[in-house]
Amino acid sequence: MKRIGILSDTHGIFDQPLRKFFEDVDELWHAGDFGSIETADAIAAFRPLHGVYGNIDGGQTRVAFRRWELFECEQVPVMITHIGGYPGHYASGVEMQLRMHRPKIFVCGHSHILKVMYDKKNSLLHINPGAAGIAGFHQVRTAIRLVIDGEDIRELEVGEWPRRPTS
Repeated sequence: MKRIGILSDTHGIFDQPLRKFFEDVDELWHAGDFGSIETADAIAAFRPLHGVYGNIDGGQTRVAFRRWELFECEQVPVMITHIGGYPGHYASGVEMQLRMHRPKIFVCGHSHILKVMYDKKNSLLHINPGAAGIAGFHQVRTAIRLVIDGEDIRELEVGEWPRRPTS
C-alpha cells in the first residue's frame, strides 16, 4: 500500500500548507510547472518524486524531467504529463499516448482547474489536481492525496487553501 500526493502548477511554491497536507504520503507526483529547479529539488527532498516539466519550466527543469512520465505504482500503471486536457477534450496526441500505454491513472495539470473524473472510453481515472501555487487566475489552491493498494485506488482527498496575493 502506498499513500500518494498529487500536485501541479506550484510555480515556485512548496510551502507549509502543502508540506502539512503531504506529511503522511509515501511519494509525490507533480504534473509540471514546478517554477524552478529549486522548487523541484525541495519537493524531491521532502518525498520521493515522479514529475514532468511544464510549459513555464526552463532548461534545468527540462533536463531533470521529461514531458511524459510512465511508471507503475503498486499494480497500477500511471502516466503523467503537463498539458493533457480531460476526457472528451484531450490535448493533441494525448489520446494516442493513452491507447499506446493504457494507464489506469492519468495525471495532468496546466489548466489550474481541479478535475477528477473517470474516462470510460480509456478505462482510467483522470486527475488534474488544479494549481498548488499562488500564480495564475485560480482563487483556491488545490492538491490531492489518495491510497493505492495493489490494484485498488481509494481514499481520494482534496486539499484546498486560499490563494495568497503575491507581495
